[in-house]
Amino acid sequence: MTSTVPAPRIPEAVHRRRWAILGVLMLSLLIVVLDNSILNVAIKTIATPAPTGLGASQSEIEWAINAYTLVFAGLLFTSGLVGDRVGRKKVLLGGIAVFGIGSALAAESGSPGQLIAFRALMALGAAFVMPATLAVLMNVFERDEQPKAIGIWAGGVGLAIAIGPITGGALLDHFWWGSVFFVNVPIVIIALVLMLWLVPDSRDPRPGRLDPVGVVLSVVGLVLLVYGIIKGGELADFTDAKVLASIVAGLAVLVAFVVFEKRSDHPSLDVTYFKNKVFSAAMGAIALVFFALMGVTFFGVFYTQSVRGYTPLQSGLLMLPLAVAQMIFAPRARLLVERFGNKATTTAGLLLVATTLAAFATFEADTPIWLLEVVFFLMGTGMAHIMTPTSVVIMQALPREKAGSASALSNTFRQVGGAFGIAVLGSVLATAYRNGIEGKLGLLPPGLRERAGGSIEATLGVVEKLGPKGQALVTPANNAFLHAMHVTALCGMGVALVGAVVTALFLPGKPPAGQHDSEEAQLVVAAD
Repeated sequence: MTSTVPAPRIPEAVHRRRWAILGVLMLSLLIVVLDNSILNVAIKTIATPAPTGLGASQSEIEWAINAYTLVFAGLLFTSGLVGDRVGRKKVLLGGIAVFGIGSALAAESGSPGQLIAFRALMALGAAFVMPATLAVLMNVFERDEQPKAIGIWAGGVGLAIAIGPITGGALLDHFWWGSVFFVNVPIVIIALVLMLWLVPDSRDPRPGRLDPVGVVLSVVGLVLLVYGIIKGGELADFTDAKVLASIVAGLAVLVAFVVFEKRSDHPSLDVTYFKNKVFSAAMGAIALVFFALMGVTFFGVFYTQSVRGYTPLQSGLLMLPLAVAQMIFAPRARLLVERFGNKATTTAGLLLVATTLAAFATFEADTPIWLLEVVFFLMGTGMAHIMTPTSVVIMQALPREKAGSASALSNTFRQVGGAFGIAVLGSVLATAYRNGIEGKLGLLPPGLRERAGGSIEATLGVVEKLGPKGQALVTPANNAFLHAMHVTALCGMGVALVGAVVTALFLPGKPPAGQHDSEEAQLVVAAD
């Protein structure tokens, strides 16, 4: 009896150029991730008064970041379905074009409000790019090569994180603040040309129906909830009536969203997927990684630039070890998964991230800078060993033709985790800073006290205006920020530890030899 080799599911012409296609997909991924990593080093510059920056407050900076992440997250469900329905290549091309237009407009913003609006437009385009990259990947690689391809894809995130801060810092050293957005435009043009040439189109033979009600409910709920959290941090008072009303309303709308999706016959978020504990734990781990990453980069930029006095370029270079670690370990994390299993690899990664966050709680104004570099490298190592295994679990938990939906879910949880990292940790930082500096602002004119207490950058801006009279506030401002950073880092550590407990309890361990394929098949059945 002779065994027959199963026929390949990928056309030979596509199979031959699959690695070139992966390269193009990573280029499109690069610009989407690059945008946020570039913005991270520009935060302080944008907060600086005109003409250097826009004079944005800390809450406006948080919204400039979260306008992108919330629109992005809210539209990912629908964009995945649109790609499944009309073709992923068309969606990729359209999304990248809109992203490029939004980037050009953001570069010319005249106020924080305009920047927030154009960042939302960029997110509209990015939301149609991100899911399509993974969906195309799943349709040009055979199943046995998918983990390797996803590992390289995840490594592209590390590459973008590396290039972003350095590129942003170099641009800010030589050009105006808007150059950090305008740099996207030539990359967009190159990506469009290569996609037209190389990327094949694909679609779901049985696409789902669109769910506009679900999209509106999810976006409104997330925006209300995040607004309440950011406003509470801005006021340093989470008992304020407006803050409580916004948070409660946001939670109520999100509950209504879940109920609506559960009853809908064409939900944008199929909540039945989350009955699978493995799938849910993997999603939670990804969200928590981005919660920590976005929160750390937010306060890390103020620590390196405002407290330590580094330039934007130097600050970008200081973050390089985090990105290098991700580039090194993301493609190799699957080797640890094969040896030790998803549970051990992912839980160890989260414990390492928690340890690095605890290290931030010990940093002072004169801490040797090499210690920061070691911590960033270890944090990147931990993140790489979470992102790759969880991405593989999520993508393989659903049938190939639902790749767009799986990608949308994965990226939604990344973005929502990042948005909440900025909102929650940013609000903890703002509250702790205001409480620490308020008692030192008594010598300022009454009109300046409220403004100076908003953030360390606001305090230092007032100091600069006052000249020699304000120099006495520099040390108290640094001390108040360091205390606020310590509190914020410990909060982030607590979140990472919760994630480690969840993955230790619910992710699968190492399967017995020869049972990997059958376990994978069971996972698909359980999630379908």
